[in-house]
Amino acid sequence: PGRVVTLLEDCGACTWGVAYEVRGEQIAASLEYLNMREAVLGGYDTKLVKFHPQEKDAEEPILALVYIATPQNPSYLGPASEEDIAAQIIVSSGCAGHNIEYLLRLADFMRYFCPQAEDKHLFSIEEALISILPCLYYTEESLEE
Repeated sequence: PGRVVTLLEDCGACTWGVAYEVRGEQIAASLEYLNMREAVLGGYDTKLVKFHPQEKDAEEPILALVYIATPQNPSYLGPASEEDIAAQIIVSSGCAGHNIEYLLRLADFMRYFCPQAEDKHLFSIEEALISILPCLYYTEESLEE
């Protein structure tokens, strides 16, 4: 199993991110793809939640489909320290790419698009991962220094 960022159900929590609107013929194809990737293969529950767009002209929340991790999934790794999670990410990849890239892109996204949402857990994992990387990638020249 690889480490990815997953949503865990927490009725009092807030999650920052992006919602995508699909229309017409996109709906069936998108739902089929996401259901296979997230629910069938991924072991996530599907939920409808209220999404509050940041745009100033948005008057009401819209319903958005999210996939929430379940501890019953045999691939669910559960809670761990940031260092352990970083170590798992370094050795994990999937069909969409390496988990290192996934984590780094997610952290960059949060900094750029959601600067008001300080995700200390995410940024601690990123910091732990970055501190491990130099130990894995070295050359003879770096050993001489």
